[in-house]
Amino acid sequence: LLPSLPTLTVLVPLLSLAGLFYSASVDETFPQGCTSTTSLCFYSLLLPVTIPVYVFFHLWTWMGIKLFRHN
Repeated sequence: LLPSLPTLTVLVPLLSLAGLFYSASVDETFPQGCTSTTSLCFYSLLLPVTIPVYVFFHLWTWMGIKLFRHN
C-alpha cells in the first residue's frame, strides 16, 4: 500500500537529501561526479527537481480536463 501524498511530499525530498549527503560523504569527486548518470549523486539531485515538475504537469493536465468538461 502506498503512503499518502502529503507523506510522500515530505518523505521523497528527505530521502533525496539523505542520498545527496551520503554521496557527498562517500564520493571523493563529489562536485564533478554529479554529472555522470551512473553516480548516485546525479539521481539524488535529479529526483527533487523531477517530482515537482511531474506534479505541476499532472495538475495542469487535470485542470485542462476539468475546464474542457465544464465548457
